[in-house]
Amino acid sequence: MGWAIALHGGAGDIPLSLPPELRLPREASLRHCLDVGIAALKAHKHPLDVVELVVRELENHPHFNAGKGSVLTSSGTVEMEASIMDGQTKRCGAVSGLSTVVNAVSLARLVMEKTPHIYLGFHGAEAFAREQGVETADPSYFVTPENIERLKQAQEANRVQIDYTQPIKKEPNVAAAARIPNGDSQIGTVGCVAVDSEGNLASATSTGGLVNKMAGRIGDSPIIGAGTYANHICAVSATGKGEAMIRGTVARDVAAVMEFKGLSLKEAAAYVIGQVPPGNAGLVAVSSTGETPRCTILPECFVLLPVKMDIQRFPYGIFQLK
Repeated sequence: MGWAIALHGGAGDIPLSLPPELRLPREASLRHCLDVGIAALKAHKHPLDVVELVVRELENHPHFNAGKGSVLTSSGTVEMEASIMDGQTKRCGAVSGLSTVVNAVSLARLVMEKTPHIYLGFHGAEAFAREQGVETADPSYFVTPENIERLKQAQEANRVQIDYTQPIKKEPNVAAAARIPNGDSQIGTVGCVAVDSEGNLASATSTGGLVNKMAGRIGDSPIIGAGTYANHICAVSATGKGEAMIRGTVARDVAAVMEFKGLSLKEAAAYVIGQVPPGNAGLVAVSSTGETPRCTILPECFVLLPVKMDIQRFPYGIFQLK
């Protein structure tokens, strides 16, 4: 069998109506990150290395809600989180509450490999990062003018929301503003799943969370089984509204229904997302046989099909099969 890789830049679409100066960099970033992953798989890198590498690239692009592009809490601060998991061993690592670590996904891997634990958060995670000598930056590095404006508009609308790329239309009052459907293009969280030619699987997810979230809020991305999961059957990275994914244990359930109900990856992904309130969750996944689901998980979502080199509406991610 060959290899397969899938990645996403959040639970939503990149609207064609978005100004080119905003839309094209996002599309180019997805293409670039996919190419990075493909090159690593072709070089016979382990899927764990591949997903970490790809998510690092996504974290370094300010166009997505992770790393440099992380959105702000209600206090105007950044609290990043990430996780990573190896399917063959089920070893995993996770971090939350990061304000200075440039690549949260790499710190999550260090938690997996250098500690007896799975999950570190806030001051403890930051201290561990300093001990390990990972790259850090002043918190101001992550506070971009775009995210300041996003926070301002979310606070004016009195809501917690998934990241957006177009301004919320001004309304006469907060109640009217809150009625705007979604109010954004729902781009948030980044993730990658991969399987190599030997059937080894891995998954990684990273995010800045929700715009205007309470300080200290933890979403699904660092929770193994909710936003990230990998075993010998499949690897999953979820995106959307974290509370819904946590309640539904979305990532783990995909693997569970494949194992216990005998469903294909496509069937399992559709079944699990179908159990979550509409519009709250989506995922990318690969199986040990290289299968990737092509069912529409959320409406109006983009996927880049690199074989055809065009953009089509599919599950808000991009993938490549060998």
